[in-house]
Amino acid sequence: MVKKIIEPMACDGLRTICIAYRDFSASQEPDWENENEVVGDLTCIAIVGIEDPVRPEVPEAIRKCQRAGITVRMVTGDNINTARAIAAKCGIIQPGEDFLCLEGKEFNRRIRNEKGEIEQERLDKVWPKLRVLARSSPTDKHTLVKGIIDSTTGEQRQVVAVTGDGTNDGPALKKADVGFAMGIAGTDVAKEASDIILTDDNFTSIVKAVMWGRNVYDSISKFLQFQLTVNVVAVIVAFTGACITQDSPLKAVQMLWVNLIMDTFASLALATEPPTESLLLRKPYGRDKPLISRTMMKNILGHAVYQLTIIFTLLFVGELFFDIDSGRNAPLHSPPSEHYTIIFNTFVMMQLFNEINARKIHGERNVFHGIFGNPIFCTIVLGTFAIQIVIVQFGGKPFSCSPLSTEQWLWCLFVGIGELVWGQVIATIPTSQLKCLKEAGHGPGKDEMTDEELAEGEEEIDHAERELRRGQILWFRGLNRIQTQMEVVSTFKRSGSFQGAVRRRSSVLSQLHDVTNLSTPTHVILSAANPTSAAGNPSGESIP
Repeated sequence: MVKKIIEPMACDGLRTICIAYRDFSASQEPDWENENEVVGDLTCIAIVGIEDPVRPEVPEAIRKCQRAGITVRMVTGDNINTARAIAAKCGIIQPGEDFLCLEGKEFNRRIRNEKGEIEQERLDKVWPKLRVLARSSPTDKHTLVKGIIDSTTGEQRQVVAVTGDGTNDGPALKKADVGFAMGIAGTDVAKEASDIILTDDNFTSIVKAVMWGRNVYDSISKFLQFQLTVNVVAVIVAFTGACITQDSPLKAVQMLWVNLIMDTFASLALATEPPTESLLLRKPYGRDKPLISRTMMKNILGHAVYQLTIIFTLLFVGELFFDIDSGRNAPLHSPPSEHYTIIFNTFVMMQLFNEINARKIHGERNVFHGIFGNPIFCTIVLGTFAIQIVIVQFGGKPFSCSPLSTEQWLWCLFVGIGELVWGQVIATIPTSQLKCLKEAGHGPGKDEMTDEELAEGEEEIDHAERELRRGQILWFRGLNRIQTQMEVVSTFKRSGSFQGAVRRRSSVLSQLHDVTNLSTPTHVILSAANPTSAAGNPSGESIP
């Protein structure tokens, strides 16, 4: 019956249920609490195969995950034949691939030694090819998650996301980097242990979460690329111009307007880019990948060189080109000059068109792709251009601007549009050839622990080390209280030197703060993670 009926049904993805009966005498009722006695000697009526159909959108969602560099594994309590059939329907396993489908007993036999202890080396031989884990217990799920996270087989530490809906899934959801709980079928324990709750219990929502997460990361990178370019050029122009000509080409109010463009408007424009399917066509970033890549550094330095060349050319020979009076060495209270107004206007025009370049950070050629799908970006760029016209033509002395002619405006626009052309030139330079460029914004290295990992691994720290850290915290607290009492006594003795006491107390607190923050650099994880304890204080106790 098992081989001819149950296994073929299981291989088709059906869950089998046996329907059976047994007659009991009316005069002698059995002990219903004794389950083994009641369910013995049953007569089989039928075996039913129940299908839990795969949602039609799930196979496509899993294919998107696989294209995005995400490996999907299935951990279930079902029969291994049923689990393998469902995994094949979903696309988790493909014919011809080298994969493993194991039951919980076989999984534990492969990863444990003779003493029954889990060995990471044994686990590292299993999990890379494991795609289906059937007849598994909640402990097996937690063991698999922990083993993948602690694995050192790859160049980078694996990032693990786990889905779950039951109370027993809590430890695995908590251990994972990102825990997804089911909003409809999930228990309160699972929701509390998770980081993200799927309100529709649909796997496609995970794909959307991945897409939005990558979009947030890219939006931050876009803004940094644009802002650092403006910062580099503005600082060099203001400093060098002041040193050479005794007067900065960009005045104070003009710099405030540039800062408004650079910070508020640019952040709104670049951070509101909607996510697209193209975000799922590349591999994920590593945990320790720099926020500023070499491609971004190439763009920042390349556009800074173009802008500085234009600005300094206009500063020193611009009056000859436009046949106007020079703004250099002008008297203190002289009216605004056309010379410096052209420099200011050209600088703003270059930033406006470079903002379009900043929409792409991976070396893409078409910087206009999808631009009309973001009405906020278009509105901000056009609005900034309109305000710039008003400032230049009617700003007068408050903005240190002199009205420009149509020809001068066209030249400023021409130089600004040159940013787009220069962006194409920079894109043709292969980043791999620029060995001199360095990345910036590294996350924690392999041997470093983030605050979140430190807090999560608190339970795994041996008792002696935990007591030692608690002792250090208590020592800092006692030292702080003694110092406070000494300061109070000294203050009352001097009666009038209260400010000096406050100054010394601030110095002591500052020193204590420096000592208690001797920890590894933290890494930003783009998920709704629970807050962890303070850096250097894994026990979670407060430090005054």
